[in-house]
Amino acid sequence: MADDGGDSSDLLVIFGITGDLARKMTFRALYRLENRKLLDCPILGVASDDMPIDKLVERARQAIADSGEKIDDAVFDRLAGRLSYLHGDVTDASLYRSLAERIGSDHSPFFYLEMPPSLFAPIVENLAKVGLLERARVALEKPFGHDFDSALELNARLRAVLAEDQILRVDHFLGKQPVVELEYLRFAKSGAGQTVGPRQRVRDPDHHGRELRGGRSRQVLRRRGHLA
Repeated sequence: MADDGGDSSDLLVIFGITGDLARKMTFRALYRLENRKLLDCPILGVASDDMPIDKLVERARQAIADSGEKIDDAVFDRLAGRLSYLHGDVTDASLYRSLAERIGSDHSPFFYLEMPPSLFAPIVENLAKVGLLERARVALEKPFGHDFDSALELNARLRAVLAEDQILRVDHFLGKQPVVELEYLRFAKSGAGQTVGPRQRVRDPDHHGRELRGGRSRQVLRRRGHLA
């Protein structure tokens, strides 16, 4: 998962890989990246479900099929070959010791937290305790806190163990309503022979889910595989 800035992550670790977000979006995005030959690292899934890797692979294939994606067996087999799995309770310190043993000291992991916001800080703090953050980046999926004060508190806890350029804050629905309204205004006015602004200058309104820091980690899974 090379970055435009020259740094790279060589292991994708997804917390919550058996959850709804992975089922609805992540597996499809990973498949699309694999199909475009943009995925170049192992993928380690972490979740509480106790199941063999074959079951995770089965879930991944079903999720991709349910998304409407046409599956090429050769592409999916390459993706499946990247997958491994570790189950455990994310509030239990023993999970992180096992994770540290699994990852070792040679990787630069990209931790993707598809978890409830209340678990962001505890997970990151536990990763720090076992020494897994020095060469890592962390992406936080879903809302960043539930109000202004909780967002400040969460940010303070993250910054206690991470540098700012190690943190990617992701909300894939952040720009949805403004983009819909922008399109309505532009095309409604266009139908009346007017434009609200030069269309050629509206370059990429659909930027939700992307960190604007040198294309970090394939712009967070290439905005979940929607663009090459």
